[in-house]
Amino acid sequence: MTSLKETLKSDLTVAMKASDDLTKSTLRMALSAITNAEVAGDEAVDLSDDQIVKVLQAESKKRLESAEIYEQNGRAEAAAKEKAEAEVLAKYLPAAMSDSELAAVVAQEVAAAAAAGNAGMKAMGLVVKAVREKVGSSADGSKIADLVKSALAQ
Repeated sequence: MTSLKETLKSDLTVAMKASDDLTKSTLRMALSAITNAEVAGDEAVDLSDDQIVKVLQAESKKRLESAEIYEQNGRAEAAAKEKAEAEVLAKYLPAAMSDSELAAVVAQEVAAAAAAGNAGMKAMGLVVKAVREKVGSSADGSKIADLVKSALAQ
């Protein structure tokens, strides 16, 4: 089985041969971000596929946030480019969990926390941690926190 980084490199080669500028520049950016993450810190390390997915999620989130800002400032062309880059990165990310599935996991963990005697906003950290362990990288952290906060407020 090839690693995610090797897949990105081979897809970059295909994009270069096909003269696909969008995919080529996006994959170069992604590989650069992965390399930066590998050499950050005291010594260089090889990232696992899970760590690479986290880097790609961060890059995708940056693209979506940039697109939103561009749209707010009337720069539709730049926003479209950022969204297209996010779509390219999305091909390498795990499928996102639906809101209803995530809400079910949150409700289950809130009930478990309440059964253990943790209720109200004091239980938020415990519940968020438990939900993150269950869903892994298939849900955005801010979305988890918002759902947990609203569930605990009831």
